Amino acid sequence: MGGRFDISIVAKTKLIAEANIDTIIEEISRIEFLISDWKPTSQVSAVNQHAGEYPVKVDREVFKLTQRAIQLSKLTNGAFDISFAAMDRIWKFDGSMTEMPSPDAVRKSVQNVNYKNIILDSINCTIFLKEKGMKIGFGALGEGYATNRCRKMMLEKGINAGIVNATGDMSVWGKQPNGKPWMIGITNPFHKDSLFAAVPIKNGAVVTSGSYEKFVMFNGKRYSHIINPTTGYPVTGLTSVTVFGPDTEKANGFSTSIMLLGKDKGLQLLAGFPEYSCVIFGDDGQLYWSGNLDTQTIEKWKKNL
Repeated sequence: MGGRFDISIVAKTKLIAEANIDTIIEEISRIEFLISDWKPTSQVSAVNQHAGEYPVKVDREVFKLTQRAIQLSKLTNGAFDISFAAMDRIWKFDGSMTEMPSPDAVRKSVQNVNYKNIILDSINCTIFLKEKGMKIGFGALGEGYATNRCRKMMLEKGINAGIVNATGDMSVWGKQPNGKPWMIGITNPFHKDSLFAAVPIKNGAVVTSGSYEKFVMFNGKRYSHIINPTTGYPVTGLTSVTVFGPDTEKANGFSTSIMLLGKDKGLQLLAGFPEYSCVIFGDDGQLYWSGNLDTQTIEKWKKNL
């Protein structure tokens, strides 16, 4: 899925721990070969290869994941869109860009992006991309989905504590061996080698989306690697968003969506899901948080360092 997975579990013996970590790795690989648009033999790749031709039958698991992604697209009015995979890669974040792309190039880069052209047939379990050149991808949901699956599997096998961390998309359950909650650090995006706070988590998800690792600067303005699928331009305004909640896949989708929507619309979106909360760093260095958090809680998290 293009990222690093770190797995920590609490078990009675080293052998039990290693066997269950192997099970988690197998599950992550299974999901990757099912949904990765970088794997030419995956079901998602088959859907993309036959865009504009005919519907492709997929496993119910892939169908439901696509269904949930489209629900999030509707919820965000297209700010989140799994058909972003068709976007032309005109923005480079490897230091090679010397000038902004032309407005015409930006407009053309998103011409095949439109979640409304994804047709789902629940009876036949098929996905059809109406236009040639369309693609879907699960870069903003797949890792969250995988960590959810791994947590569920471990709990079913009697592994009552652990963390699966997919490059910042974390699924956490149970307690540390000393009986204390897991402490999850939130990076300070303006000082990447230090933490802003440490949050005690017993069961749930912690997901961070940020623009502080990959970006380009033009005329003193920072343009992040997170591209708005409706405009084709990188998002500006927010440096990082950390979302907390029960489900890693949803938290994954919300963190990306808030980066795309901006502070005000993002907080408005999350207010409809009171079991989720977030902490936001703006490009201006200001800190913001959702209405279900308060200054006392934030200060307490800071003192955990």
